[in-house]
Amino acid sequence: MTCDVMTEQFTPLHDLALIGDRRTCALLDKRGSIVWYCPKRFDNPSLFASLLDPQKGGAWTLEMEELEFKERAYLEDSGILQTHFSGEKGKLLLEDWMPLYARFYGICRKLSPSPVPYRMLLSPRPNYARQSPVLEQKEEKHATLEFDFHFYASHPLVMEQDSIYCQVPAGEEAWFILAEKAVDNPKEMLEEVRELSLKNWREIASHITYKGPYEEEVRKSLRLLRMLTYAENGGIIAAATTSLPEVIGGERNYDYRYVWLRDAAMIISALARAGSDGEEERKFLSFMCSAMHRIPAPVVPMLTLDTQPAGTQQALDLQGYKNSKPVEYGNGASDQLQLDANSNVLIAAKVIYNRYDTREHWETIQRLANFLVAHWQEPGHGIWEETPTQHYTSSKVIASISLKYIADHSTDEEEKKSWQDTSEEIKAYVEDNCITSEGAYAVYAGSEEVDVSAILFPIWGFNDADSGAMLKTVEVLEREYCQDHLYRRHLVEFDSSKEGAFLAGTLWVAQYWVMRREWNKVEAILGAALRFMNDVGIMPEEGDPVTEEWLGNLPQTFVHASLIGTVIDYKHARYGEEEEE
Repeated sequence: MTCDVMTEQFTPLHDLALIGDRRTCALLDKRGSIVWYCPKRFDNPSLFASLLDPQKGGAWTLEMEELEFKERAYLEDSGILQTHFSGEKGKLLLEDWMPLYARFYGICRKLSPSPVPYRMLLSPRPNYARQSPVLEQKEEKHATLEFDFHFYASHPLVMEQDSIYCQVPAGEEAWFILAEKAVDNPKEMLEEVRELSLKNWREIASHITYKGPYEEEVRKSLRLLRMLTYAENGGIIAAATTSLPEVIGGERNYDYRYVWLRDAAMIISALARAGSDGEEERKFLSFMCSAMHRIPAPVVPMLTLDTQPAGTQQALDLQGYKNSKPVEYGNGASDQLQLDANSNVLIAAKVIYNRYDTREHWETIQRLANFLVAHWQEPGHGIWEETPTQHYTSSKVIASISLKYIADHSTDEEEKKSWQDTSEEIKAYVEDNCITSEGAYAVYAGSEEVDVSAILFPIWGFNDADSGAMLKTVEVLEREYCQDHLYRRHLVEFDSSKEGAFLAGTLWVAQYWVMRREWNKVEAILGAALRFMNDVGIMPEEGDPVTEEWLGNLPQTFVHASLIGTVIDYKHARYGEEEEE
């Protein structure tokens, strides 16, 4: 077997698990192979990308016969993943983690004594497989990659072509370190960083505690939000991956390794209401406001982790997941006018101001509010970043309610009145222009279609859950966009029936039924959505209601925040518990 032979089979997305260090992350399959890894930062070029191209993307593979995957779980609330294998000859435990706030960064792997021999194969393919790896053996158990990365092992390393492998005999423990710098005494360091990482994860997890229904699902979602946070400045990325397709074999493949302002309110609200002490969400607000303070015009819907607008889309010569092209980095929606982006930052600020009695970043918040006052009448690209500009209803609604809420925090009476008056003006526009002939909320002014985003209107406080327009909207959504309690969104430029169910939207529908106190509906919809949560808690952007195939980038923070918000509303509404302040 040559060392650069990769499996021809694409990794099933529901098999993936995540490890991370709050700078970047890696994705593993159930066989213990690392199939996606971008060193140093979430949005850096990949070193392993067999997730997107099994032949040439690169991977760190555990090659083992006779033992099969049994189960896996994280150690406590940490990012240390334990995978158990078993077979007729015995058992094997694999631990994977990325050192957290320790003396080096990278990936650590530790294996218990194995009842069978196996081979660990490292096949790096730098820069999205656009460069041949530079490998150099330094010592018997030490090699370098790309000059800067150091690979250490418990057993002798063998260089072969453009890969490195290590043969481990039966009955012997093994360990491996891929570090971003040289490490002294790597075996001792391995144990030190494991204990320190576990301690640091415990401390981070202590900032938020949730008890109640769906407790395990919420805990898993909170862990993923923590792992997808860029600790240096508090930015929370939309997903860990790029170019996983919304339609298999299609072109709707985007880079989600950026911070979407649209997601901000839902993520901050989820963290705050789940029992947080405020540290994570206030840091996230600081990330957004510091970026917006420096950008000339506040129309940027997404940001890089160094608080810059996302770059333009660039295509990569990779096969694409299940032959879905293009594979790309960057995002072409980075210069769109999306009222939703600014509005969500205002709502996020409102959540923090109300909960922690503060008005931090007020000058930036004022600027964003005044931008909405000046520009709300312009057509935009909407919540789904459509290419055609329209007067999208959900964009107008969230602009209206964000101005209404943030006005409560202004101490300038003229400013307060301006925001309140504009809020009412936008509301009147929606009621006059954004209703279909059937009486439902339209996707945009003049449209006869509806979109699942309208289900958020009463949740945001724009109208009553049982108002005539909402009842008609729900009727249309159930008639035309629902299958087995899963809901699709409506897209203007693409036939969304070709997509899967939109899981965040599905969870919003459950949240709506919480307001109506229809517990059977809530639980049925939650159950349908949670079919797309795997054993370690990951949920994708979309799921096929028929095949249950996962679609879109993952783990999707928008989906996990939506789940947390829905469950907390359900807990308080059904069991009468007050939110913790």
